[in-house]
Amino acid sequence: MKMFDGFKNHAISKLTLSRFLSQSVAQLETAGTTVDSNNSKSPVPGSSHAMEGAIASSSSSTPLHNKAVANVKAGEHPSSAFMQSRSVSLVDMYIDNTEPSENVGQIHFSLEYDFDNSTLILRVISAKELPAKDMSGTSDPYVKVALLPDKKHRLETKIKRRTLNPRWNETLYFEGFPIQKLQSRVLHLHVFDYDRFSRDDSIGEVFLPLCQVDLSEKPTFWKALKPPAKDKCGELLTSLCYHPSNSVLTITLLKARNLKAKDINGKSDPYVKVWLQFGEKRIEKRKTQIFKCNLNPVFNESFSFNVPWEKIRECSLNVMVMDFDNIGRNELIGRILLAGKNGSGASETKHWQDMITKPRQTIVQWHRLKPE
Repeated sequence: MKMFDGFKNHAISKLTLSRFLSQSVAQLETAGTTVDSNNSKSPVPGSSHAMEGAIASSSSSTPLHNKAVANVKAGEHPSSAFMQSRSVSLVDMYIDNTEPSENVGQIHFSLEYDFDNSTLILRVISAKELPAKDMSGTSDPYVKVALLPDKKHRLETKIKRRTLNPRWNETLYFEGFPIQKLQSRVLHLHVFDYDRFSRDDSIGEVFLPLCQVDLSEKPTFWKALKPPAKDKCGELLTSLCYHPSNSVLTITLLKARNLKAKDINGKSDPYVKVWLQFGEKRIEKRKTQIFKCNLNPVFNESFSFNVPWEKIRECSLNVMVMDFDNIGRNELIGRILLAGKNGSGASETKHWQDMITKPRQTIVQWHRLKPE
């Protein structure tokens, strides 16, 4: 309930509500729909029902469909009931109210909403006190932006070279987002350090649930960046076995535990994809079945590949735990690279070497998933 008290301080203004009312009353008069509070992976339809319930409460001739709205106290603004009817899991999934474990800087940005064109306007202004990620004692920062849990609308700023206090002053547009749809989205700003020769380094990130923001006020924010969550992708139990006599390499995907939640309902729909590789070249792919709404799936599936003995030290298995999505692109939860050389970690390399030194034996080992 403490969270809901905070919501009231950020309630949608009367201007926002009145504009939304004018756009939606006609639909309510013809549709007589009931509210579906199921937080499934279906995209937009479920996200607008709570607002529809709030609108219904403002009309004496329209039946109440939302229990939260039905309990609104006399004189209380309907928008506060809408805030209380939002899915708690949306905020719980992304928001960490603890203090940052380390200072990784702050980011300055503003928000505005174009009602006529259903467009969220984000201005990324600047950042300060960013940590140095390069040998030169500076960073080359840029910002990636998304409206979670959407996976399609991803934007980013330009790179600012050799600075720990960058000024972007860039405007980014999220088009085709009705105001009620935005209430089920979380703005995610992720600051990275660009690296020409290797993977870009994460500096810090900010999550802002838009149901807490009065967009009609055109708010401006200074937000402390938080270090990205590390080693929280989960773990995967696998076994390896190699038979030199018939050149068969077998991997068994036994189970996973504590997988990272990727969906708005606080769950994931995991499956595992395995690529046999020679160097960077992918040769053959296999994948398991999908486990719905499960962060601790038991796969118990084995895949065999034909690999000659003289090639066993040159190949690798790229194992990716994925989150299945009906709407957007399937998203990576975490991965490991099992290889005799250049594996994704010491345990992965040791697992492969144990398999080679102990032919025809099944070697079982837990591995911590890597985010990329």
